[in-house]
Amino acid sequence: MAAGLLIIDEGNGVAPEVLGALARRFDVQRVSAPAEAGGRYDLAVVAPGTRDLDGVCRSIRDSALAAQVVVLASAGGMPEALAALRAQATDFVPNGDDPDSVVERVLAVIEDRALDRELTRLRAVATEPARPTELTGESPAMQQLKKRLERVAGSDVTVLVTGESGTGKEVVARSLHAQGPRRDRPFVTVNCSCIPHQLLESEFFGHAKGAFTDATRDRTGLFVQASGGTLFLDEVGDLPLDLQPKLLRVLQQRSVRPLGATREVPFDARLIAATSKQLEREVAEGRFRDDLYFRLNVLQLRVPPLRERGLDVLLLAQHVIHRASSATRPIVGLTPGAARALLAHSWPGNVRELEHCVVSAIAHAANDHIRATDLPVDLQPERSAVAPGECELLPLSEVERSYILSVLKSVGGNRARASQLLGVDRSTLYRKLKQYDQAAASRESPGPATDTHA
Repeated sequence: MAAGLLIIDEGNGVAPEVLGALARRFDVQRVSAPAEAGGRYDLAVVAPGTRDLDGVCRSIRDSALAAQVVVLASAGGMPEALAALRAQATDFVPNGDDPDSVVERVLAVIEDRALDRELTRLRAVATEPARPTELTGESPAMQQLKKRLERVAGSDVTVLVTGESGTGKEVVARSLHAQGPRRDRPFVTVNCSCIPHQLLESEFFGHAKGAFTDATRDRTGLFVQASGGTLFLDEVGDLPLDLQPKLLRVLQQRSVRPLGATREVPFDARLIAATSKQLEREVAEGRFRDDLYFRLNVLQLRVPPLRERGLDVLLLAQHVIHRASSATRPIVGLTPGAARALLAHSWPGNVRELEHCVVSAIAHAANDHIRATDLPVDLQPERSAVAPGECELLPLSEVERSYILSVLKSVGGNRARASQLLGVDRSTLYRKLKQYDQAAASRESPGPATDTHA
Protein backbone atom coordinates (compact mmCIF):
# COMPACT_ATOMS: atom_id res chain seq x y z
CA MET A 1 0.00 0.00 0.00
CA ALA A 2 1.39 3.38 -1.04
CA ALA A 3 2.20 5.91 1.66
CA GLY A 4 -0.27 8.79 2.03
CA LEU A 5 1.10 12.18 1.01
CA LEU A 6 -0.60 15.53 1.66
CA ILE A 7 0.54 18.44 -0.53
CA ILE A 8 -0.22 21.96 0.69
CA ASP A 9 -0.03 24.20 -2.38
CA GLU A 10 -1.53 27.68 -2.30
CA GLY A 11 -0.83 28.59 -5.91
CA ASN A 12 0.51 25.78 -8.10
CA GLY A 13 4.00 26.17 -6.68
CA VAL A 14 4.94 22.51 -7.05
CA ALA A 15 6.65 21.85 -10.36
CA PRO A 16 4.48 19.58 -12.59
CA GLU A 17 7.35 17.10 -13.00
CA VAL A 18 7.76 16.86 -9.22
CA LEU A 19 4.01 16.50 -8.70
CA GLY A 20 3.87 13.70 -11.28
CA ALA A 21 6.81 11.86 -9.73
CA LEU A 22 5.22 12.06 -6.26
CA ALA A 23 1.83 10.89 -7.57
CA ARG A 24 3.45 7.84 -9.19
CA ARG A 25 5.09 6.79 -5.92
CA PHE A 26 2.59 7.91 -3.25
CA ASP A 27 -1.13 8.23 -2.62
CA VAL A 28 -1.33 12.02 -3.05
CA GLN A 29 -3.96 14.53 -1.95
CA ARG A 30 -3.39 18.14 -2.95
CA VAL A 31 -5.07 21.04 -1.10
CA SER A 32 -4.48 24.76 -0.83
CA ALA A 33 -4.60 24.88 3.01
CA PRO A 34 -4.42 22.38 5.89
CA ALA A 35 -8.05 23.09 6.83
CA GLU A 36 -9.19 21.53 3.54
CA ALA A 37 -7.60 18.16 4.34
CA GLY A 38 -8.95 15.36 6.46
CA GLY A 39 -7.59 12.15 7.94
CA ARG A 40 -3.99 11.23 8.62
CA TYR A 41 -1.05 11.17 6.24
CA ASP A 42 2.42 9.72 6.40
CA LEU A 43 3.90 13.03 5.32
CA ALA A 44 2.92 16.57 4.39
CA VAL A 45 4.70 18.51 1.66
CA VAL A 46 4.49 22.30 1.69
CA ALA A 47 4.87 24.01 -1.69
CA PRO A 48 7.41 26.77 -2.41
CA GLY A 49 6.31 30.34 -1.84
CA THR A 50 3.90 29.52 1.00
CA ARG A 51 3.20 32.88 2.65
CA ASP A 52 2.78 31.82 6.28
CA LEU A 53 5.16 28.88 6.50
CA ASP A 54 5.26 28.91 10.31
CA GLY A 55 1.46 28.95 10.52
CA VAL A 56 0.99 26.19 7.93
CA CYS A 57 3.51 23.89 9.62
CA ARG A 58 2.01 24.60 13.02
CA SER A 59 -1.50 23.86 11.71
CA ILE A 60 -0.36 20.52 10.28
CA ARG A 61 1.18 19.54 13.62
CA ASP A 62 -1.70 20.78 15.77
CA SER A 63 -4.33 19.01 13.69
CA ALA A 64 -2.21 15.83 13.54
CA LEU A 65 -2.56 15.67 9.77
CA ALA A 66 0.99 14.36 9.49
CA ALA A 67 3.86 13.72 11.87
CA GLN A 68 6.47 14.89 9.36
CA VAL A 69 6.59 17.99 7.17
CA VAL A 70 8.83 18.56 4.15
CA VAL A 71 9.15 22.05 2.69
CA LEU A 72 9.87 22.41 -1.02
CA ALA A 73 12.28 25.26 -1.74
CA SER A 74 12.00 27.21 -4.99
CA ALA A 75 15.73 27.10 -5.71
CA GLY A 76 17.33 25.51 -2.69
CA GLY A 77 18.20 28.92 -1.30
CA MET A 78 19.60 29.24 2.21
CA PRO A 79 16.95 31.75 3.39
CA GLU A 80 14.25 29.20 2.58
CA ALA A 81 16.23 26.46 4.27
CA LEU A 82 16.53 28.49 7.46
CA ALA A 83 12.84 29.41 7.28
CA ALA A 84 12.01 25.69 7.08
CA LEU A 85 14.16 25.04 10.13
CA ARG A 86 12.50 27.85 12.08
CA ALA A 87 9.09 26.41 11.15
CA GLN A 88 10.26 23.08 12.64
CA ALA A 89 9.91 21.28 9.32
CA THR A 90 11.50 17.85 9.14
CA ASP A 91 13.40 18.58 5.93
CA PHE A 92 13.54 20.89 2.95
CA VAL A 93 13.98 19.80 -0.66
CA PRO A 94 14.85 21.90 -3.73
CA ASN A 95 11.86 21.96 -6.11
CA GLY A 96 14.15 21.82 -9.12
CA ASP A 97 14.54 19.84 -12.31
CA ASP A 98 15.26 16.48 -10.65
CA PRO A 99 11.91 15.00 -9.53
CA ASP A 100 13.53 11.69 -8.56
CA SER A 101 15.66 13.42 -5.92
CA VAL A 102 12.50 14.89 -4.38
CA VAL A 103 10.91 11.42 -4.24
CA GLU A 104 14.08 9.97 -2.66
CA ARG A 105 14.18 12.66 0.03
CA VAL A 106 10.48 12.23 0.81
CA LEU A 107 10.98 8.47 1.04
CA ALA A 108 13.95 9.01 3.38
CA VAL A 109 11.83 11.13 5.72
CA ILE A 110 9.03 8.52 5.77
CA GLU A 111 11.55 5.76 6.42
CA ASP A 112 13.09 7.83 9.23
CA ARG A 113 9.65 8.15 10.80
CA ALA A 114 9.17 4.38 10.67
CA LEU A 115 12.66 3.88 12.09
CA ASP A 116 11.93 6.33 14.90
CA ARG A 117 8.78 4.36 15.83
CA GLU A 118 10.82 1.16 15.83
CA LEU A 119 13.45 2.75 18.09
CA THR A 120 10.71 3.81 20.51
CA ARG A 121 9.42 0.23 20.63
CA LEU A 122 12.92 -1.17 21.12
CA ARG A 123 13.57 1.24 23.99
CA ALA A 124 10.57 -0.25 25.79
CA VAL A 125 11.73 -3.80 25.07
CA ALA A 126 15.27 -3.06 26.26
CA THR A 127 14.06 -1.76 29.63
CA GLU A 128 12.19 -4.97 30.44
CA PRO A 129 14.00 -7.19 32.97
CA ALA A 130 15.97 -9.94 31.24
CA ARG A 131 17.73 -13.02 32.56
CA PRO A 132 21.52 -13.06 32.05
CA THR A 133 21.17 -16.27 30.02
CA GLU A 134 18.38 -14.93 27.79
CA LEU A 135 19.23 -14.62 24.10
CA THR A 136 18.53 -11.12 22.79
CA GLY A 137 17.13 -10.88 19.29
CA GLU A 138 13.94 -10.79 17.24
CA SER A 139 15.40 -11.51 13.80
CA PRO A 140 14.41 -14.70 11.92
CA ALA A 141 17.95 -16.04 12.37
CA MET A 142 17.77 -15.63 16.15
CA GLN A 143 14.23 -17.01 16.35
CA GLN A 144 15.40 -20.12 14.56
CA LEU A 145 18.36 -20.46 16.95
CA LYS A 146 16.06 -20.09 19.98
CA LYS A 147 13.71 -22.80 18.71
CA ARG A 148 16.56 -25.25 18.12
CA LEU A 149 18.01 -24.43 21.53
CA GLU A 150 14.69 -25.10 23.25
CA ARG A 151 14.43 -28.49 21.53
CA VAL A 152 17.84 -29.72 22.72
CA ALA A 153 18.12 -28.00 26.11
CA GLY A 154 16.34 -30.81 27.96
CA SER A 155 18.69 -33.54 26.76
CA ASP A 156 22.27 -34.42 27.70
CA VAL A 157 23.49 -34.51 24.11
CA THR A 158 26.89 -32.94 23.43
CA VAL A 159 26.51 -29.63 21.58
CA LEU A 160 29.01 -27.79 19.40
CA VAL A 161 28.28 -24.05 19.22
CA THR A 162 29.82 -22.41 16.16
CA GLY A 163 30.04 -18.80 15.05
CA GLU A 164 32.38 -15.92 14.53
CA SER A 165 34.24 -14.32 17.40
CA GLY A 166 32.05 -11.98 19.42
CA THR A 167 28.68 -13.44 18.40
CA GLY A 168 27.74 -14.62 21.90
CA LYS A 169 28.52 -18.34 21.89
CA GLU A 170 28.97 -18.45 25.67
CA VAL A 171 25.51 -16.88 26.12
CA VAL A 172 24.10 -19.74 24.03
CA ALA A 173 25.93 -22.28 26.19
CA ARG A 174 24.67 -20.68 29.41
CA SER A 175 21.15 -20.60 28.01
CA LEU A 176 21.35 -24.32 27.20
CA HIS A 177 22.42 -25.02 30.77
CA ALA A 178 19.79 -22.71 32.29
CA GLN A 179 16.95 -24.34 30.34
CA GLY A 180 18.06 -27.90 30.99
CA PRO A 181 17.61 -30.33 33.92
CA ARG A 182 21.09 -29.51 35.23
CA ARG A 183 20.26 -25.82 35.74
CA ASP A 184 20.76 -26.01 39.53
CA ARG A 185 24.17 -27.67 39.22
CA PRO A 186 27.55 -26.10 38.34
CA PHE A 187 28.25 -24.43 35.01
CA VAL A 188 32.04 -24.63 34.57
CA THR A 189 33.65 -22.73 31.72
CA VAL A 190 37.18 -22.78 30.38
CA ASN A 191 38.65 -20.89 27.43
CA CYS A 192 41.04 -23.30 25.73
CA SER A 193 42.95 -20.46 24.06
CA CYS A 194 43.73 -18.62 27.31
CA ILE A 195 45.38 -21.37 29.39
CA PRO A 196 49.08 -22.06 28.77
CA HIS A 197 49.70 -25.31 26.93
CA GLN A 198 51.66 -26.90 29.78
CA LEU A 199 48.82 -26.27 32.27
CA LEU A 200 45.87 -27.47 30.18
CA GLU A 201 46.08 -31.15 31.15
CA SER A 202 46.26 -30.33 34.85
CA GLU A 203 43.32 -27.89 34.51
CA PHE A 204 41.20 -30.42 32.66
CA PHE A 205 41.94 -33.59 34.59
CA GLY A 206 43.42 -32.39 37.90
CA HIS A 207 46.56 -33.72 39.58
CA ALA A 208 47.67 -35.54 42.68
CA LYS A 209 50.00 -34.06 45.25
CA GLY A 210 53.62 -34.44 44.13
CA ALA A 211 52.72 -35.07 40.47
CA PHE A 212 55.16 -32.29 39.53
CA THR A 213 57.32 -29.72 41.27
CA ASP A 214 54.61 -27.20 42.17
CA ALA A 215 51.91 -29.80 42.96
CA THR A 216 51.81 -29.23 46.71
CA ARG A 217 48.29 -30.61 47.10
CA ASP A 218 45.64 -32.56 45.22
CA ARG A 219 43.70 -30.57 42.65
CA THR A 220 40.31 -31.47 41.23
CA GLY A 221 40.11 -30.99 37.45
CA LEU A 222 37.39 -29.12 35.59
CA PHE A 223 35.64 -32.28 34.39
CA VAL A 224 35.07 -33.47 37.94
CA GLN A 225 34.23 -29.94 39.15
CA ALA A 226 31.44 -29.84 36.56
CA SER A 227 30.06 -33.23 37.61
CA GLY A 228 26.28 -33.03 37.81
CA GLY A 229 26.28 -29.86 35.75
CA THR A 230 27.74 -28.58 32.48
CA LEU A 231 31.31 -28.16 31.26
CA PHE A 232 31.74 -25.49 28.58
CA LEU A 233 34.90 -25.71 26.49
CA ASP A 234 35.21 -22.35 24.73
CA GLU A 235 37.43 -22.06 21.63
CA VAL A 236 37.93 -25.81 21.58
CA GLY A 237 39.52 -25.46 18.14
CA ASP A 238 42.64 -24.08 19.86
CA LEU A 239 43.34 -27.30 21.77
CA PRO A 240 46.89 -28.55 21.09
CA LEU A 241 47.09 -31.75 19.07
CA ASP A 242 48.84 -33.75 21.79
CA LEU A 243 45.98 -33.13 24.24
CA GLN A 244 43.19 -34.00 21.80
CA PRO A 245 43.47 -37.83 22.06
CA LYS A 246 43.43 -37.58 25.88
CA LEU A 247 40.28 -35.47 25.72
CA LEU A 248 38.71 -37.97 23.32
CA ARG A 249 39.43 -40.86 25.72
CA VAL A 250 37.91 -38.94 28.64
CA LEU A 251 34.74 -38.27 26.65
CA GLN A 252 34.47 -41.93 25.69
CA GLN A 253 35.20 -43.36 29.16
CA ARG A 254 33.38 -40.62 31.16
CA SER A 255 36.21 -40.72 33.69
CA VAL A 256 39.52 -38.96 34.18
CA ARG A 257 42.85 -39.92 35.68
CA PRO A 258 44.46 -36.92 37.42
CA LEU A 259 48.16 -36.39 36.74
CA GLY A 260 50.21 -38.54 39.13
CA ALA A 261 47.14 -40.51 40.31
CA THR A 262 46.73 -44.29 40.07
CA ARG A 263 42.97 -44.52 39.70
CA GLU A 264 40.21 -43.18 37.48
CA VAL A 265 37.71 -40.63 38.79
CA PRO A 266 34.26 -40.80 37.17
CA PHE A 267 32.36 -37.66 36.27
CA ASP A 268 28.86 -36.87 35.03
CA ALA A 269 28.83 -33.57 33.15
CA ARG A 270 27.13 -32.42 30.00
CA LEU A 271 29.67 -31.13 27.48
CA ILE A 272 29.15 -28.01 25.40
CA ALA A 273 32.00 -26.89 23.16
CA ALA A 274 32.32 -23.71 21.11
CA THR A 275 34.64 -22.53 18.37
CA SER A 276 35.06 -19.59 16.02
CA LYS A 277 37.16 -21.76 13.71
CA GLN A 278 35.87 -23.92 10.88
CA LEU A 279 36.69 -27.29 12.40
CA GLU A 280 36.06 -29.13 9.11
CA ARG A 281 38.94 -27.14 7.61
CA GLU A 282 41.07 -27.70 10.70
CA VAL A 283 40.49 -31.46 10.35
CA ALA A 284 41.30 -31.39 6.62
CA GLU A 285 44.55 -29.52 7.30
CA GLY A 286 45.60 -31.84 10.13
CA ARG A 287 45.22 -29.42 13.03
CA PHE A 288 42.24 -31.12 14.64
CA ARG A 289 41.49 -34.83 15.01
CA ASP A 290 38.53 -36.04 13.01
CA ASP A 291 37.45 -38.54 15.71
CA LEU A 292 37.34 -35.79 18.34
CA TYR A 293 35.46 -33.54 15.93
CA PHE A 294 32.78 -36.19 15.42
CA ARG A 295 32.58 -36.77 19.18
CA LEU A 296 31.98 -33.04 19.80
CA ASN A 297 29.75 -32.37 16.79
CA VAL A 298 26.82 -34.54 17.89
CA LEU A 299 24.52 -31.52 17.49
CA GLN A 300 25.61 -28.17 16.15
CA LEU A 301 24.13 -24.75 16.92
CA ARG A 302 25.32 -21.92 14.68
CA VAL A 303 25.17 -18.41 16.15
CA PRO A 304 24.53 -15.96 13.29
CA PRO A 305 26.90 -13.02 12.85
CA LEU A 306 25.48 -9.60 13.63
CA ARG A 307 25.39 -8.59 9.97
CA GLU A 308 22.74 -11.29 9.39
CA ARG A 309 20.49 -10.13 12.22
CA GLY A 310 18.90 -6.97 10.79
CA LEU A 311 17.22 -4.76 13.39
CA ASP A 312 18.70 -6.85 16.23
CA VAL A 313 21.60 -4.39 15.94
CA LEU A 314 19.34 -1.63 17.27
CA LEU A 315 17.80 -3.82 19.97
CA LEU A 316 21.24 -4.84 21.24
CA ALA A 317 22.37 -1.20 21.13
CA GLN A 318 19.35 -0.20 23.23
CA HIS A 319 20.19 -2.92 25.77
CA VAL A 320 23.73 -1.55 26.05
CA ILE A 321 22.38 1.99 26.45
CA HIS A 322 19.98 0.85 29.16
CA ARG A 323 22.78 -0.90 31.07
CA ALA A 324 25.42 1.81 30.62
CA SER A 325 23.25 4.90 31.08
CA SER A 326 23.54 6.53 34.49
CA ALA A 327 22.38 9.58 36.40
CA THR A 328 25.52 11.43 35.31
CA ARG A 329 25.16 10.29 31.70
CA PRO A 330 21.41 9.77 31.10
CA ILE A 331 21.20 8.53 27.52
CA VAL A 332 17.71 7.61 26.29
CA GLY A 333 18.41 6.04 22.93
CA LEU A 334 19.51 6.55 19.32
CA THR A 335 18.54 9.14 16.74
CA PRO A 336 17.42 7.77 13.35
CA GLY A 337 20.72 8.97 11.88
CA ALA A 338 22.74 6.97 14.39
CA ALA A 339 20.47 3.97 13.86
CA ARG A 340 21.05 4.11 10.10
CA ALA A 341 24.80 4.25 10.66
CA LEU A 342 24.69 1.18 12.93
CA LEU A 343 22.57 -0.73 10.43
CA ALA A 344 24.93 0.15 7.57
CA HIS A 345 28.02 -1.20 9.36
CA SER A 346 29.18 -4.78 8.66
CA TRP A 347 30.24 -5.50 12.29
CA PRO A 348 33.27 -7.74 11.79
CA GLY A 349 33.64 -7.85 15.59
CA ASN A 350 29.95 -8.71 16.03
CA VAL A 351 28.17 -8.07 19.35
CA ARG A 352 31.41 -7.38 21.19
CA GLU A 353 32.30 -4.62 18.72
CA LEU A 354 28.79 -3.15 18.96
CA GLU A 355 28.99 -2.98 22.76
CA HIS A 356 32.31 -1.14 22.65
CA CYS A 357 30.98 1.21 19.97
CA VAL A 358 27.86 2.15 21.94
CA VAL A 359 29.73 2.62 25.22
CA SER A 360 32.17 4.93 23.40
CA ALA A 361 29.27 6.87 21.85
CA ILE A 362 27.65 7.31 25.27
CA ALA A 363 30.87 8.91 26.52
CA HIS A 364 30.87 11.36 23.59
CA ALA A 365 27.15 12.16 23.50
CA ALA A 366 26.28 15.77 24.27
CA ASN A 367 22.52 15.17 24.33
CA ASP A 368 20.18 12.50 25.66
CA HIS A 369 20.26 10.64 22.33
CA ILE A 370 23.28 9.18 20.57
CA ARG A 371 23.74 10.90 17.22
CA ALA A 372 25.65 9.63 14.20
CA THR A 373 28.46 12.08 14.99
CA ASP A 374 28.90 10.52 18.45
CA LEU A 375 29.81 7.16 16.91
CA PRO A 376 33.38 6.09 16.09
CA VAL A 377 34.70 7.78 12.95
CA ASP A 378 34.57 4.65 10.77
CA LEU A 379 30.83 4.37 11.41
CA GLN A 380 29.94 7.98 10.68
CA PRO A 381 28.25 8.70 7.34
CA GLU A 382 29.25 11.72 5.29
CA ARG A 383 27.78 14.87 6.75
CA SER A 384 24.88 16.14 4.66
CA ALA A 385 23.36 19.59 4.63
CA VAL A 386 20.50 18.64 6.89
CA ALA A 387 20.11 15.19 8.41
CA PRO A 388 16.40 14.39 8.86
CA GLY A 389 15.47 14.28 12.51
CA GLU A 390 18.77 15.78 13.65
CA CYS A 391 18.90 19.23 12.03
CA GLU A 392 17.39 20.95 15.07
CA LEU A 393 20.48 20.02 17.05
CA LEU A 394 22.87 21.83 14.69
CA PRO A 395 23.75 25.54 14.95
CA LEU A 396 22.34 27.47 11.99
CA SER A 397 25.86 28.49 10.96
CA GLU A 398 26.75 24.80 10.70
CA VAL A 399 23.60 24.13 8.67
CA GLU A 400 24.58 26.91 6.29
CA ARG A 401 28.17 25.71 5.94
CA SER A 402 27.17 22.06 5.43
CA TYR A 403 24.51 22.95 2.90
CA ILE A 404 26.78 25.21 0.83
CA LEU A 405 29.53 22.57 0.73
CA SER A 406 27.01 19.87 -0.11
CA VAL A 407 25.61 21.86 -3.05
CA LEU A 408 29.13 22.66 -4.26
CA LYS A 409 30.05 18.98 -4.15
CA SER A 410 26.87 17.98 -6.00
CA VAL A 411 27.80 20.22 -8.96
CA GLY A 412 31.37 18.99 -9.11
CA GLY A 413 32.91 22.15 -7.66
CA ASN A 414 31.33 24.48 -10.24
CA ARG A 415 31.02 27.68 -8.20
CA ALA A 416 28.94 29.50 -10.78
CA ARG A 417 26.36 26.70 -10.83
CA ALA A 418 26.47 26.42 -7.02
CA SER A 419 25.82 30.15 -6.55
CA GLN A 420 22.86 29.86 -8.93
CA LEU A 421 21.35 26.95 -7.01
CA LEU A 422 21.99 28.64 -3.67
CA GLY A 423 20.41 31.91 -4.79
CA VAL A 424 23.45 34.01 -3.81
CA ASP A 425 25.88 36.02 -5.93
CA ARG A 426 29.32 34.62 -6.65
CA SER A 427 31.17 37.12 -4.46
CA THR A 428 29.13 36.06 -1.43
CA LEU A 429 29.81 32.40 -2.17
CA TYR A 430 33.54 33.03 -2.64
CA ARG A 431 33.70 34.98 0.63
CA LYS A 432 32.01 32.18 2.59
CA LEU A 433 34.24 29.49 1.05
CA LYS A 434 37.29 31.53 2.00
CA GLN A 435 36.02 31.75 5.58
CA TYR A 436 35.54 27.97 5.70
CA ASP A 437 39.09 27.38 4.35
CA GLN A 438 40.56 29.74 6.95
CA ALA A 439 38.64 28.02 9.76
CA ALA A 440 39.83 24.60 8.60
CA ALA A 441 43.44 25.79 8.41
CA SER A 442 43.16 27.25 11.90
CA ARG A 443 41.94 23.93 13.30
CA GLU A 444 44.72 21.97 11.62
CA SER A 445 47.65 24.32 12.49
CA PRO A 446 49.64 23.57 15.66
CA GLY A 447 49.42 25.92 18.59
CA PRO A 448 52.24 28.24 19.65
CA ALA A 449 55.49 26.58 20.65
CA THR A 450 56.24 26.25 24.33
CA ASP A 451 59.61 26.04 26.11
CA THR A 452 59.85 22.56 27.64
CA HIS A 453 63.17 23.30 29.39
CA ALA A 454 61.82 25.69 31.99
